[in-house]
Amino acid sequence: MLIFKLAFRNILRQRRRSLLTALSMAGGYMLFVFSMSLLEGSWTNVVDIFTLDHTGHVQIHKDDYAKRPKIYKTITDRDSVESVLTGNEGVKGWAPRVYSTALAYGGDKTSIAQIFGIDVTLEPSVTRIKQKVTEGIYFDNQPDADGYAKAMIGRGLANILKLNIGDEIVLISSGADGSIANDVFVISAIVGNTTSFDRLGVFLPITVAQRFLSIDADVHEYALLARDKHANERLARSLQLALPQLKVSPWQEIEATFYRTMQSDKQSNYFTMGLIVFIVFVGVLNTVLMSVLERTKEFGVLRSIGCRPSELVKLIFIETVMLAFASILAGLVLILPVIMWFTNVGLKLDIAFDMGGVVFDTMKGDFSAYVIFMPMGFMLLTAALISLPPGLRAARILPREAMGSH
Repeated sequence: MLIFKLAFRNILRQRRRSLLTALSMAGGYMLFVFSMSLLEGSWTNVVDIFTLDHTGHVQIHKDDYAKRPKIYKTITDRDSVESVLTGNEGVKGWAPRVYSTALAYGGDKTSIAQIFGIDVTLEPSVTRIKQKVTEGIYFDNQPDADGYAKAMIGRGLANILKLNIGDEIVLISSGADGSIANDVFVISAIVGNTTSFDRLGVFLPITVAQRFLSIDADVHEYALLARDKHANERLARSLQLALPQLKVSPWQEIEATFYRTMQSDKQSNYFTMGLIVFIVFVGVLNTVLMSVLERTKEFGVLRSIGCRPSELVKLIFIETVMLAFASILAGLVLILPVIMWFTNVGLKLDIAFDMGGVVFDTMKGDFSAYVIFMPMGFMLLTAALISLPPGLRAARILPREAMGSH
């Protein structure tokens, strides 16, 4: 307790130097937290764009369908799967899907197309499919007045085939039973833009797609939205135990390349921020060293009355960490309102940008325990480390030389 009192007294005695050091550390902490908040918020936004565009947080397939899709690799026991999903509190929403490739005809033009059979009611609870409708209206299960089933097509396919709302599109594909699948559909909406993943897509009501592909009531995939998007991997593990006959994968596994790229970019940003904070603490190290040099006689007196070298190291260590902790608390009080505003309101961008057919015009931050405490722990650890060289310098002071230094 005595050494804490002595450290506190020394901080107060050197008010001017302590204040400058505290301001430097508080500014470094505020910069670190603000940068972390924007970085995490930006990546959260990117992940939301990515997962809510199509993948969802978790996907369920038969065997290795995700890596090697085949039309016959279907989930047949839908009742048991949907019972598990409905009863799991971690699942916010889920939707079944059917996939296939097809040859699309429109007028006198043809193009390759990707069929997406979706549940018109459940799909909007998992993805932003409704928000991606740029022309026309989101479809339903009911055929039009002429008996044709409705379809929504990607912007790229619409441009290639020169189709508009109300036009007909012909699809030719292979059925699961080996038959030739072909039918005519009427376009009710155009989805996304020419850079969307579904730019060559044709969205059909899932029952229409199942009948078209001759797969009965089977599906190729279930896409899930987790209540806690940060816990989607844990949710995938729990669902895998409940559905051992199927393959349950988090989006990090489904889109492994994107995830690795994201993690690599985040690590490089963390390194940059850590380097900036370290540069701040180099200045702090210089200040602490100067303080030790100015107090050489004081340390000599302490050594002469029996203070051990380790006690001097401990004294410098406690002084530096106490000052760092007080600076961090002051910086936290000042930065909290800023990151809360960025998280809840955000900064309006002068120019909105389009990602996959969804428009984003606000830059937001992230407010979480990680954003607050990771920089705090890093700075306290750095403060502890930079206190060691001055502490060892003080510990090597000889009483006789120190007493004669002034």
